Formats: sequence, C-alpha cells, structure tokens
Amino acid sequence: MSVFDEAKKNFLMKENGLSPYACHSEDAVRFKEIDDDIRPAFYRDADRIIFSLSFTRYLDKTQVFIQNDNDHISKRITHVQFVSKIARNIGRSLGLNEDLIEAIALGHDIGHTPLGHQGEELLDEISQRELGERFSHNIQSVRHLMYVENNGEGLNLSVQVLDGIMCHNGEMLSSRYEPLKKSKEEFLKEYEDAYYNLKKSRKNRPMTLEGCVVRISDIIGYIGRDIEDAIMIGKIKWEEIPKEIRSVLGTTNRDIIHTINLDIIENSMGKPYIEMSPKVYKALFALKKFNYEHIYQYSLTADEKAYYREGMNRIFARYLDDIEKENKKSIIYKIFLNDQSKEYMDNTPNKRKVIDFIAGMTDEFFIKEIKKK
Repeated sequence: MSVFDEAKKNFLMKENGLSPYACHSEDAVRFKEIDDDIRPAFYRDADRIIFSLSFTRYLDKTQVFIQNDNDHISKRITHVQFVSKIARNIGRSLGLNEDLIEAIALGHDIGHTPLGHQGEELLDEISQRELGERFSHNIQSVRHLMYVENNGEGLNLSVQVLDGIMCHNGEMLSSRYEPLKKSKEEFLKEYEDAYYNLKKSRKNRPMTLEGCVVRISDIIGYIGRDIEDAIMIGKIKWEEIPKEIRSVLGTTNRDIIHTINLDIIENSMGKPYIEMSPKVYKALFALKKFNYEHIYQYSLTADEKAYYREGMNRIFARYLDDIEKENKKSIIYKIFLNDQSKEYMDNTPNKRKVIDFIAGMTDEFFIKEIKKK
C-alpha cells in the first residue's frame, strides 16, 4: 500500500462506525467530476469553502448589531464557527458524518448581505422590483458557491453540501427535522423555485440527516449568543427573559447550548430524524419569539433603516448605470467584474451582477460606498 493510500485509509477510518442513517463520503454527488485525492469528498468541500474569498469576508459581516464599538459583539465569522462546533458535537454523538456537517455549517451564510437580515430585507425589495425574483441569503449562498465564487467558475461542491446550505433556514423552527432524499435535478428544481416562492422554499427539507443537524444548530448557535450580545450593549437583561423559559433552558448561552444539545441527542439517538422533547421545543420556540420582539426588530432604528435603504438603492442604480455604460473605472469592474469568467459575464443579467456584488460586500465596504456622492 502506498503512502497516499494509507493516508486516504486513515482519513476514512472514522466513517467505519457511522450510523446507518449517516451520509458516507462515497455517496457524494457533484455536477462535475473531480480527480481523486487523499481527502474524502466532504472534507474537500469544507477546505474549498474555508479557503474561498467569500469566507474571508465573514470577518466584517454583521450578525445582529451593526457598527458597534464593542469588539466582543458577534460577527458572521463567529456565528458560523459556533454552528459548526455545535453541529459537530451533535453529529459525533449520533454517529453522523462530521465532514459533511462542517462543510454545510461553514458555508451556510456565505450569501448573507452586509447589515445582516436587515440588509437581506432591503436587497429582497430591490430584487423583487428589478427582477421579479425573491432574494434570501440561503439561496444566494448556493448561487454564490455554484456560480459566483472562484471568478465565476464556482467551487463545484457536492450536492449534499449545497442542499444542506440551501435548506439551513434558521428562522424556521420545528420539533422534528427529517431528511428528504433528492436527485440532483430535484435539488436544482427547489433552488430555482425559491426565486419565485420564498415562503415554500423556507420549508424545504435537507436531503441528509447531517443537513438537518446544521439546520437546528443554526438556531442553537445564535439564540443565546444574541442575548448575550444584547446584554453587553445594554439592550436587555437576563432577568427580562420569562422565568418559564429560563427554568427549562438555563440562564446563560452555555446553559442553553448544553440543554438543547443533550435533549436532541437523547431524543434522536438511533433514529432517522432529529427531534427535541416537547418541553425543550416549547421553551426554545418561546425564546426565539422573545428575541424577535426584544432584540431583532430593534437592531436598527427607523431612521437608520431609511438611510441604508436609500443608500442601497442609490448604489444599485449607480453600479447598473456603470455596467450599461461600460464604465471600466467603476469599482464594480475593478474588484469584481474584471475578474469574472466569460461564462458568468455572458449568462448573468446586469441587474443580477449588481445584486451579486452588493450581497458579497462587507459592512465596512458597503457603508463606505453609500457615503460616496
């Protein structure tokens, strides 16, 4: 046996004891075949994501609170790492494929806009008006990884990873997450339909149990940490959270993660689905509702939202005009379009190019751009 064969064997060793409901690396499906190397398929996908330029931009993308001076407030980069760690803890306990879990978790928010969900809402308004299509960060994540990243060539990730990213929606909470097998064609159909029926797409089920783990872990990863961030900047206090929630989930982010993780493991072991107990599900549902009512809806004031809406619409119009006039001195050419492939340039409508560009911006870059006159 060669050294490389031995290395490959070692990489795959931990898959020998996986659950019968786990997705094995040999099951990975791609749209374009790739040459084999020592790394298992999903491990390679995680590598491709973490070394991408869009992963680097997580560093300056908002989680909840925008332009805050406190260095301890979460950014998108910390959130995806929290989700990855939580999901891998659950996945290892249940005998699932941690490589697949890690790849989905690290890539799940690649398509998030500047300003977090507030920016997503503003870009959705533009997309509906200009293209008659919806915009959502999970669908943009898939689009970016398939058609925009790597100079328009995409990363050629496995369908299982792309599907987990598409179906990760952390805004939709369920007591049970059960995978739904899909072909490549069925995955693409769900992806394409999402541009026209966003409400339906939010209910799409992942094709793997690993994708289900990431979906619930997305919520676990933000629910308690967002409270701690809000406390740090004086928005709320732990004591304001209803006692009936705290008595079940705990009074720290650590308690919340620990309680939910153990509950999921206890209720999902040896089963083809991920499930929470009624008690924990009820408490988590109530906590999520509390966060929306006391944190998320106040992350921007009405004046701030109006300022950013006007700014986003203004730079959209500016960049579109620059493309239509072929103004190669424009920033959209200099740092984006000049490096994109001929296939991307020929097959992407101008308005979609602008949306791709804005969606990929960091907060700092976006704010600098809307300040330009």
